[in-house]
Amino acid sequence: MSWDERQRAMLAEMGLRVWSPVATLPAEPEPVLAPAEAPPAVAAVQALPATLRPPAVLEVQPPVAAQTTRLPAIAHMDWDELRSSAAACRACGLCAGRSNSVFGAGPSSAHWLVVGEAPGEQEDAQGQPFAGQAAQLLGNMLRAINLSIDAGPDADLPPERQVYLSSALKCRPPPGSTPGATELQQCHPFLARQIELLKPRIILAMGRMAVQTLLGSSEPLGRLRGRVHDYQGTPVIVTLAPSYLLRNLGEKARAWEDLCLARATLQGLGPP
Repeated sequence: MSWDERQRAMLAEMGLRVWSPVATLPAEPEPVLAPAEAPPAVAAVQALPATLRPPAVLEVQPPVAAQTTRLPAIAHMDWDELRSSAAACRACGLCAGRSNSVFGAGPSSAHWLVVGEAPGEQEDAQGQPFAGQAAQLLGNMLRAINLSIDAGPDADLPPERQVYLSSALKCRPPPGSTPGATELQQCHPFLARQIELLKPRIILAMGRMAVQTLLGSSEPLGRLRGRVHDYQGTPVIVTLAPSYLLRNLGEKARAWEDLCLARATLQGLGPP
């Protein structure tokens, strides 16, 4: 039996398939999910009044063409361009919840680079890494090995005592959420360019996200501490984040061991 196009279309809408030779087989239409067929969880949300529905979570990512040009552009930016680009970045959904991007702080001549995890509420509000009690604790820790994070860009301190602060993520994650590999991957070009411009002599990676970004390792920090790692020729020392130490005061002794290892490693490199 032969069928004309109108009959085929009617049968297709009914879900019935009609045999025909391969050469004349029409393309099968894409299935359309009717409202009644929505998954139960989606249907339950749709049934709520509009004012009670949770806000949609949007995955904000640039088009493929923009991604192709984004990385080479970042790789050639100077400090001002890099800071502006980070402030305007919309490569992942974290941008939707930020008040300020948290780029970095400190003299560009610093021999030390300290990389933290992700901005918290105070860092987001101030646009600075390591704010509040975390900054106070970190400052005390670094002063104990004769370093300073209070020095501005034009500080009258020798470079070996200067510290530049940065973080693995430049935008604050939503409270209670844990950023994943996608967010770290989108932020990594900014940190990588910061390291290229700064040329630190040693890097202190504080916390899991900093370690994952710099070393590409998901191993527990306990297995990575106590030895010298490498980021493109620069020694990296793994230690605990100040926010973790504030919740676990008994771990400060371990952090002190890491700082001593970092100082000894830098001294072992000799003069720049």
